[in-house]
Amino acid sequence: MKSYYKLCVLIALVVSGYTSPIAPPADKDTESIAVNYLTQLYGLPKQTGSNAEKRSSAVSLRLKEMQQFFGLAITGKLDEETLNVMKKPRCGVPDVAAYSTFQGDYKWKKHDLTYRIENYTPDMSVAEVDDSIKRALQLWADVTPLRFTRIYSGTADIMISFSVGDHRDGYPFDGPNGFLAHAFPPFEGLGGDAHFDDDETFFYRSPQGYNLFLVAAHEFGHSLGLEHSQDPGALMYPTYVYRNSDTFVLPKDDVDGIQSLYGPNTDFDPNDPKPTPPVTPNKCDSKLVLDAVTMLRGEIMFFKGGFFWRSYPLSATVEQHLITSFWPEIPEHIDAAFESPLEDKVFIIKGEKVWALYGYEMAQGYPKSLSMFRLPKKVQKVDAVLYDETSYKVLFFVDNQIYSYNEEKRRVEKGYPKPVEEVFPGMTGKVTAAFQYKGFNYLFSGSKMFEFGAHNKNLLRVLNNNYFLPC
Repeated sequence: MKSYYKLCVLIALVVSGYTSPIAPPADKDTESIAVNYLTQLYGLPKQTGSNAEKRSSAVSLRLKEMQQFFGLAITGKLDEETLNVMKKPRCGVPDVAAYSTFQGDYKWKKHDLTYRIENYTPDMSVAEVDDSIKRALQLWADVTPLRFTRIYSGTADIMISFSVGDHRDGYPFDGPNGFLAHAFPPFEGLGGDAHFDDDETFFYRSPQGYNLFLVAAHEFGHSLGLEHSQDPGALMYPTYVYRNSDTFVLPKDDVDGIQSLYGPNTDFDPNDPKPTPPVTPNKCDSKLVLDAVTMLRGEIMFFKGGFFWRSYPLSATVEQHLITSFWPEIPEHIDAAFESPLEDKVFIIKGEKVWALYGYEMAQGYPKSLSMFRLPKKVQKVDAVLYDETSYKVLFFVDNQIYSYNEEKRRVEKGYPKPVEEVFPGMTGKVTAAFQYKGFNYLFSGSKMFEFGAHNKNLLRVLNNNYFLPC
């Protein structure tokens, strides 16, 4: 992470359709929004002439830069993956450092900083706002020598306010679902200040709307001198993502960034160790051990910790997301997942609880108990699950055994459990994830993936876990 030199503005850009060179048919409103997105965030020059070919080339170039930043397929076209990124609430600061509007190393020259809350949003109580702001600042103080003291009058280093429309800083808010907030890097005058759009709805300790603690913590990163990170697990990633604010730990990428400016916190109690900063998993890690793998309506989903990767059939790239960015209810470090064609659902399992997805929506009535699959009472945890399209059965891996579940009859098949090696000869290690794809069974054990035939279940190949995750 680099230090941050610009104004940050969280925005929600809603884009639909396609634009040119961006594949036709082009919707003029969509084209205008997409061009504005690239102009504001990627330095697309404003059109001054009528040379359509030159303009098309400039748009394509900026699209490629955006796609590279977000780890998308670099096509230069507004494909669906790029469009989905444009739809997300995000920071309005350019993601490419060359488009910085300020020059110089912006950071505070002191460690004792003051903050003042000038007014409040009606969405939350005064106590809830105070607590959200205090915890957001403490997040940064915990890992640096920075200390924050609240004052109630006069000018603080970080002035915090809730406003609507034009609030006299040159960056007017634009109503609901537009600009969420913005902050200024350390310098004289407005430097360090954070402004929140009061036309938005902020929440306290809730996955609904925009969690004020998370928005404020991101903004205060900018107030302290950080720019955006390309790490999708970082707090300073451009797009807003919900995380559980009660258990949130500042990710390692953010810790490294802020400590590069101010150094580590040396004032801590060795008898009260802090949680280890979470690290975003790397799909190119040869030692990667996956938690679960499943199909979801033609896509392959790979789960690891608090993240998952989406692999599209026709795409050369995969997307990485926080699980909470799609499903706040689903916990980290799941045990297993599988797709049921019979119910048109994906089941997510952790411990004795089962969640269900209908497409990308949470199915109603969940979580349910693992007992819904009629496994013996002694089974309180499963290691992996595989839906076998050849037999239409669900295979549950528990230690070194397999239970075969008949979905239609809602019972475990007679003759089970069986040893894993009896069903899949050559599979001697503990199975930690499994799925079936294009006529082959894939069982994961440690950092390796074992490929078996779907019908005869002969072992065909031993591959690395990230075989389906292109680097």
